[in-house]
Amino acid sequence: MAKAKTDDDTVADGTADAAQSDGSTLGYEQARDELIEVVRSLEAGGTTLEESLALWERGEALAKVCRRWLDGARARLDAALAEEAEEDEGEGGTGEGAAG
Repeated sequence: MAKAKTDDDTVADGTADAAQSDGSTLGYEQARDELIEVVRSLEAGGTTLEESLALWERGEALAKVCRRWLDGARARLDAALAEEAEEDEGEGGTGEGAAG
């Protein structure tokens, strides 16, 4: 009954579940690579129901880590593009066509 956690509780910082086995925060590439191995293991079969469930849960946690990294990257890109657009607006269009 100690496993009654919500998704928000278990992955509060984006890495809690996926990092529990080694105690460190996983980067995107690490989480992705481990997720690939989990999927391969599940597809290969030959595991007990308990092992399959544990692999599936690990895969879900790793997928959340990857999704949070990608969401964060998207937010950073959007912010950078918005900032660039604001700078372009601030120039009043003087930069367009001036080089040609």
